[in-house]
Amino acid sequence: MSRIIVGILGTAIVAIYAVSSRRLVATDTHWYRSLVKPVWQPPRIVIGLIWPYNFAMLTTATWVVASCLSNTQHLVWLMSLTLSVLASLAWAWLFFNPHRLFASGVALVFATLFAIPLLVISFSASPVLGFAFAPYQLWLVLATSIAFGFYAQ
Repeated sequence: MSRIIVGILGTAIVAIYAVSSRRLVATDTHWYRSLVKPVWQPPRIVIGLIWPYNFAMLTTATWVVASCLSNTQHLVWLMSLTLSVLASLAWAWLFFNPHRLFASGVALVFATLFAIPLLVISFSASPVLGFAFAPYQLWLVLATSIAFGFYAQ
């Protein structure tokens, strides 16, 4: 698979992720504001900063992976990225629309698991990239615990 095609496809997946999550996540609704937040949920400013970083890192990592790794790693990257994004978007829809808190937590478990190959491949491409990519994986773990924290309330 062409390195340019991998980069373009990965960038398109991240763009779909960013636009779709913006439309699905509704923290300004009365329902969300009325929820008891888990004590470990970071302040809004942290959430506002981490997501642009995550989207930028996903895009950057996609292009680095496309430029220096094998076709097999390209395919694993694109498949893992797609599955993780779909699971993350499932979380947003389940949480904010039918308010299925447990199911939304399960969706984030899958998003986190599908992102593990992304972290491994990032480290394969470059240790610096791997460490720069690690906050995305850590954010997914934290978000999963928060999702189940909402369910436990």
